[in-house]
Amino acid sequence: MSDAVKDGWAGVIKGRPEVGAFAERSRRTTEEDIVAFSKMTGDMNPLHFDKALAEKSVFGKLIVQGGVTSGILNAIVAEDLPGPGTVFLEVSWKFVKAVGVGEMITGRVEITDVRPDKPICKVETSVRNEAGETCLSGTATVFTVALADL
Repeated sequence: MSDAVKDGWAGVIKGRPEVGAFAERSRRTTEEDIVAFSKMTGDMNPLHFDKALAEKSVFGKLIVQGGVTSGILNAIVAEDLPGPGTVFLEVSWKFVKAVGVGEMITGRVEITDVRPDKPICKVETSVRNEAGETCLSGTATVFTVALADL
């Protein structure tokens, strides 16, 4: 039996990422996002649908669900960094500012740790609005399936 550490990144489409590598994506939220998320989850919170009520709330506007806000991070890890085949194993997110309908958001993922023996990374995550204010911050652990081997 060999004492060599197996490279768990063999077969991963984009290969092993480097600590410090980052990726960002931006998109504008829409009322359609709220409707689609509600159809999928059953979340019919009036803060997402009742404009008059939402404007009287602490938020002062219609807001999108937290899953819509964090969803941009799913796209980044699955498409950009680490890339295709990547899924979340664990997340620790703080939703620090609500995102309104029509706001441009930018998600960011930065690699903070890479395991050599398994295709697992720890990442720093954030979502900011157009004003540069942090709306979501936290960390996650992700796993990348070696799709090239399938």
